[in-house]
Amino acid sequence: MPPSAQELQATARRGVEAMQRGAYSEARQSFEEVLANGAKTSQLWLLLAEACFRMPDDRRAQEALDEVLKVEPRNPFALIMKGDLFRRAGDDQAAIPYYRWAVGAVGGQTSLPGDLPQRVEAARQAIADIEMQFEAHLSGRLSEAGIVEIPPRMREALAIAAGRQAVYLQQPTSFYYPGLPNIAWYHPAQFPWVKAFEDAAGQMAAEVRQILDEGAGIHPYVQAPKDRPSKGHALLDDPRWSAFYLWQDGMRVEENAERCPTAMRLLESPPIPRIPGRSPMAMVSILRPGTHIPPHTGMLNSRLICHIPLIVPDGCRLRVGAETRAVTFGKAMIFDDSIEHEAWNDSESDRAVLLFEIWRPELDEQERLALSAVYGAIRAYRDSDG
Repeated sequence: MPPSAQELQATARRGVEAMQRGAYSEARQSFEEVLANGAKTSQLWLLLAEACFRMPDDRRAQEALDEVLKVEPRNPFALIMKGDLFRRAGDDQAAIPYYRWAVGAVGGQTSLPGDLPQRVEAARQAIADIEMQFEAHLSGRLSEAGIVEIPPRMREALAIAAGRQAVYLQQPTSFYYPGLPNIAWYHPAQFPWVKAFEDAAGQMAAEVRQILDEGAGIHPYVQAPKDRPSKGHALLDDPRWSAFYLWQDGMRVEENAERCPTAMRLLESPPIPRIPGRSPMAMVSILRPGTHIPPHTGMLNSRLICHIPLIVPDGCRLRVGAETRAVTFGKAMIFDDSIEHEAWNDSESDRAVLLFEIWRPELDEQERLALSAVYGAIRAYRDSDG
């Protein structure tokens, strides 16, 4: 006659008591008996796995955990224990996805049962340790191959391979043009016209300081559209991120342009798109003290954004993709804004940069002409809609 439900519950309790005493073999026998008599719950399989892990009997622990994950594939206790078993067997590459799945399964939950918080923290530490060991292994092999100084792109590739860094790709919000290289930062030396901007930074800064002192013509950069649903933004209609436009939607803003004669003269040189109703686009971008522009991507991947820093207190940074750079007075920063980027002004005074867009250098004249026609057609269609 099989044992009753009450008897099975008593046997399971004895198993738990044995676990608490550290009598793992005894606990295992109790849990095996209950499972053999049909009470095959995820909790019992998990208890059996824990007892076998402690004995240790890794093969049986793996079998028990597989039973749990058949029913509850995101059970964090089971996932972490699977990772622990593989790591104990010396297979870190098999262990790390289980740890990652477990950490992902709990997400940002603040209330976790039992000792799960400690287990999750141990899993996070294991991920960090494994990633560091893997990166050191790869770096060692490069050193053995005679590569003393690792090129920047290789350093980024190693960080991605080790799981320490995300992959940042072009993600324009409006129009994607295929086949363009995924380069976050461009070296200013690639562009012969940059030197003139850098040399004139002092003159432009004097003009911008007067604009900031007077305050006229400065408006929040992110504004809700009047004829379209707002996509929302942390700085929507917020003057902490403001713009003083020199060119806006392809139109020269005369009253502003007259106040920045040096910038307007220099803006004749770069390969700025000229598209009716859209480009040129050039402005003084103003970031007020203590302001953070959250991560976002631009509309197009066929352009680059140029910053000429003009008023730069300490504590100003710009991240594009994986790399964060300090903003330095008079030093041009050229980047692909279709790759995720963000900016900070951690100072107690305003930051101001001259900001404008240029064609990507990889586009030939025929492509620029075609893109201008397409962007112009999109703008005209939108304006005529309804």
